[in-house]
Amino acid sequence: MDPILKAAQILKDHPPAIALTGAGISVDSGIPDFRSAQGLWARYDPMEYATLSAFRKHPDKVWRMLHDMEALVVGAEPNAGHHALAELEELGVLKGVVTQNIDGLHQAAGSSRVVEFHGGADRLVCSCGYTVAAADAPRDPVPCCPQCGGVLKPDIVFFGEAIPADALRQAFRLASEAQVVLVVGTSATVSPAAEVPVLARQSGAQLIEFNVERTALSDLCDVCVTGRAARTLPAVVEALRAR
Repeated sequence: MDPILKAAQILKDHPPAIALTGAGISVDSGIPDFRSAQGLWARYDPMEYATLSAFRKHPDKVWRMLHDMEALVVGAEPNAGHHALAELEELGVLKGVVTQNIDGLHQAAGSSRVVEFHGGADRLVCSCGYTVAAADAPRDPVPCCPQCGGVLKPDIVFFGEAIPADALRQAFRLASEAQVVLVVGTSATVSPAAEVPVLARQSGAQLIEFNVERTALSDLCDVCVTGRAARTLPAVVEALRAR
């Protein structure tokens, strides 16, 4: 059976589903994978610029990188892949999205239950507890907290920081309850994201992969849909609606 049709049939017959997404779903929104040749890490060594210790020691240096990151993320719009996942939620098929992305595009597309493993670039935080939307933050080279004067930091997980405990709990709960996991735009080989499909599989879930090429996860999947998520996910939604 055609992979698109098979994926649609599985989603129809075995709800609820969840999605695990990575950088690949946002490429068609103009956000390159940070690890790609055109990505952020091609210009900035993440071990030099994207660690918590580097931020604490040299916030001015790290904020130069963060402003470049902001230029990539801010202003990006959800693509058809993001909208397709939101539509699956509207249809009662998709229960939640677990994402490794920091761009907020799932929420912008209308997905209501999004677990962010790595936080979100749309807000800045201070160690004193102050939080502000990135759009409302000072446009200074190094934005500072109006309450305590400390340096504001994007609410994202730097290298050396732990994944938020609440995000882990929510993600693993969703995985244990899911009957289907859509793995979209990620090879899902780095923990803790890698644990989501494994936990779901152990609980009896089926796995459907949406990537531009096969990955290390492909052999574990029930269906592999090859191509850009902005094309393949809407095709699955259309096939599902036709059933």
